[in-house]
Amino acid sequence: MNRSNQKLIQLFIKYIVNERQYSDDTARAYHDDLVQFATFLADSGGEKDFSKIDSFDVEIYLSHLHDLGDNNNTVARKMSSLRSFYNFLVNNQIVEDNPFVYVNIKKHANHLPRFFYAKELDKLFEAAKQTKNPLLALRNTALLEVLYGTGIRVSECANLTLDDIDLSNNMMLVLGKGNKERYIPFGSYANHAINEYLNKSRNVLMEKFNKQHPYLFVDQHGSHITSRGIEYILDQIMKNSGMNSSIHPHMLRHTFATQMLNNGADLRTVQELLGHSNLSTTQIYTHVTKEKLLKNYQNFFKRSEDENPD
Repeated sequence: MNRSNQKLIQLFIKYIVNERQYSDDTARAYHDDLVQFATFLADSGGEKDFSKIDSFDVEIYLSHLHDLGDNNNTVARKMSSLRSFYNFLVNNQIVEDNPFVYVNIKKHANHLPRFFYAKELDKLFEAAKQTKNPLLALRNTALLEVLYGTGIRVSECANLTLDDIDLSNNMMLVLGKGNKERYIPFGSYANHAINEYLNKSRNVLMEKFNKQHPYLFVDQHGSHITSRGIEYILDQIMKNSGMNSSIHPHMLRHTFATQMLNNGADLRTVQELLGHSNLSTTQIYTHVTKEKLLKNYQNFFKRSEDENPD
């Protein structure tokens, strides 16, 4: 959690305890809800400031809570905490608008994670390759291939080192939440993109700016790239793709999991690859695959459409 967000949480907790006279238990519940949101921002988008949150961030966070298996009552409570927090920020002129004010929990009762379709992915990869600076085009393509091809979190991607990547065996070692390590395989497209980036881009950028470090992905000045830097790159790729939409790193993770299950992977395998502690977190993706299963069944087994079997 960045210092700015931490200070705002402390300011709010001080307010509800001293001025609103909330109990210690209530204040602790508010604190936990706000810290969970701040942690989510740190894990998925480079510790984005509370002051820069918009409706799209809210939508992604709602998806994340349902991914975790939170029921509607729990989600409603967390949204209420965040709504009160942002009312406080608005009243103190720290932010202009409250992005949680119009959240409708019922609308998200059967919320499915957003993911990219094949044509959308094609546009993203083409946009990455068309980045004006050829050195950064190679970097952006490798970055996109890794995120899409492995389903790792942005924070995990930012912290990959050269020693974590085994190009001979198409495997990478990822340090996840709770300092838990896991091995993840990757395909030929990611292998090729990483090789091209290492041989023609990374070393050139690092030598140009006299940088030395072990991290795989670098920014335009050869320094270790941050999670926030990756989020910015993805935003630029999306804008250059011509798609009138927004991108969030979690969407690539969702796409990876959905495609794995759609192509026959079992839930335990996907759980291990994603680094989920609980299987229930991974089960959200089965809703997507069941939807496809039903559609395929109706398309290929016409007798299922008979209204009256008698």
